[in-house]
Amino acid sequence: MTPSKQDVTFEQMLRGESFFYGAELVTTRGIAPTGERHKLVELGEALADDPRIGWISVTDNPGGSPMLPADWLGRILASKRCQVVIHLTCKDLNRNGLESAAWRYAAEGFRNILALTGDLPTTGYCGQATGVFDLDSVGEVALLNAMNQGLEIPGRKGTPEKLPKTDFFIGCAVSPFKRHEREQMPQYFKLARKLRCGAHWVIPQLGYDMRKYHEVTLFMKWAKVSAPVIGNVYVLNKVVAGLFNKNQIPGCVVSDKLLETVNKYAAGPDKGQSFFRELAARQLAVFKGLGFAAGYLAGTAKAENFGAIIDLAESYGPNDWKDFAREIQYPQPDEFYLFDQDPQTGLGNGDKLNPQYVASLAHPPKTDNVTMSYRFSRKVHGVAFTPGEGQWNTFKKLYEGLDKKKDGIASRALHVIERASKEIGFGCKDCGDCSLPDCAYLCPRASCSKASRNGPCGGSFDGVCEQGDKECLWARAYDRLKYYGESEHMLDGQAAFYDAKLAGTSSWANAWLGRDHHHYDAKPPEAPKAPKPAESAKPADAPKPSEPAK
Repeated sequence: MTPSKQDVTFEQMLRGESFFYGAELVTTRGIAPTGERHKLVELGEALADDPRIGWISVTDNPGGSPMLPADWLGRILASKRCQVVIHLTCKDLNRNGLESAAWRYAAEGFRNILALTGDLPTTGYCGQATGVFDLDSVGEVALLNAMNQGLEIPGRKGTPEKLPKTDFFIGCAVSPFKRHEREQMPQYFKLARKLRCGAHWVIPQLGYDMRKYHEVTLFMKWAKVSAPVIGNVYVLNKVVAGLFNKNQIPGCVVSDKLLETVNKYAAGPDKGQSFFRELAARQLAVFKGLGFAAGYLAGTAKAENFGAIIDLAESYGPNDWKDFAREIQYPQPDEFYLFDQDPQTGLGNGDKLNPQYVASLAHPPKTDNVTMSYRFSRKVHGVAFTPGEGQWNTFKKLYEGLDKKKDGIASRALHVIERASKEIGFGCKDCGDCSLPDCAYLCPRASCSKASRNGPCGGSFDGVCEQGDKECLWARAYDRLKYYGESEHMLDGQAAFYDAKLAGTSSWANAWLGRDHHHYDAKPPEAPKAPKPAESAKPADAPKPSEPAK
């Protein structure tokens, strides 16, 4: 028997043995007319009173539009002793704004935070807003984790001051519904990075392929990282399915095959309502059968619909989910899977990687992304920019001497040369805190709409950026690193933070003088490191990291 939701916290729900259900609420733009109650409040309170709903999750400006903040509704629901999860995205706030919001949430008693990069803004007053993206989701996780451990800041007397510890239960997302290996594997590696940086629980983005949902748990076991996983369900309708199919809601995937099925049922007498409810209920049943920590339901604006779908999910037999798992598999054409398919279950075989993937590690295919410029950049980095190697110490001493000169003529001249060469070679934006080595020598400011230095967002589609104007930087980076046998370690290590005070200064000087993000002293706390992923699965004849594939 599932315990009463009044008796357990959200963390206890996810870490316990019972399967709980959560509901998503999307806030709105605008307030209720004077003297009227907001319909969203009425819906939230009805869900809070429903014993079948364990928690309510409130979104943060989804789709890039301005809306009422999540904590406004969260405060109302918390007053009813309802467990609340607050979404916190990076698109509207810089790191100071995110930290301030987090302090406010902690002061108001909100503990459960879902850390997200966020969608690109699509509208705004008198024109489209500019996305902030000072941090991405990895950086946000690391920030919240640092606050949990007692954030250290410069004290008034020059000594570090440790602030009171917070107690955030930090969630993160992953997008397993990518068609190509070069998009999918960076998603998985970024998930491992988030967990190593301090995330406590995981929710996949939306798709309709139970084999891919299952693969998230298989990857985590393979990569030796662990956390409770919540199954994500959105109740479809014809209009939303069409939007998902056209990638108009970034990260949400409906394949052509599923869209065809949706349109068939939507043409029926009930406009497909029975099919949509049953599809959602069956997904929840599969998550429960697979051992997921919980199920998360969104896409309906009526409290009674949430309860009806949960009741339907609970009405199935104990083994019905196995048939549902086989049925609910709507992949895109030639979609990549990391794990081989188990013929008995139709899901992934956790003991066997995709043979084509394993073979390709030893003999990566040729790619146009491994350019002469990339090869040359690797050589230069090995000679000049690898600490303790090659000419590192020579350049370090040179720039230490230049840094002491008052006129700075030589330093400025070298900076001009640096800017010209890097702008031609990489589209450099002269940020002063270079992440070219972090991104396979692709400038994140020039080649990523969200300037992400820690891995891909979930918004790309078929290898193209969410903005639709360029190839995804991280898919290109994956091609490059795989050629050199480094793809499985592309996102090892802690989060990369850009230091804005270095803008317009020489990144060469900052590297050799220990001023950039590769050398900052106050590194954010990091969760215990798990063993590097896939080491045991990599073929023995795979190319060494320092050697290109033959």
